[in-house]
Amino acid sequence: MGFLKILKDSQQADIPESWTPIRKITDLDQVDQASQEKPVMLFKHSVTCGISSGAKYRLESDWDNLSSDLPCFYLDLLNHRDVSNAIADRYKVVHQSPQILIISNGESIYDTSHHNISVGDINSAVARLAELIYTYNRKVKCDWCICWYAPISF
Repeated sequence: MGFLKILKDSQQADIPESWTPIRKITDLDQVDQASQEKPVMLFKHSVTCGISSGAKYRLESDWDNLSSDLPCFYLDLLNHRDVSNAIADRYKVVHQSPQILIISNGESIYDTSHHNISVGDINSAVARLAELIYTYNRKVKCDWCICWYAPISF
């Protein structure tokens, strides 16, 4: 096995089975579609960056405490820079690495990066979204009748 092959293999990230890898810009359509039903998490990772590896380790170490119903997508941004740029454009966020985005209804409702990445903060963002949706749904009234309705959901 050649040195370059060993180096390339060492830069491939191991990701949990439950994470869905993103490799093409069109894969973002799958992220948007999944986010119509419930929030999803997108993790952008640089396999050669120590800070990014630390953030990934913190996520994996506390994985059992992550909202169990949160689909997770993963981007190896060094191998898919075009997708990383598309994420910044599509979700109107500044490119960071590492970076977590929570996507709901095709929009970024939360993003954080570097040492601020934690399972606790991700859970809090998802809980705040659920609370906002619940509050909004209880206050919205139809224009044409006396019933209450729920115009938004996960």
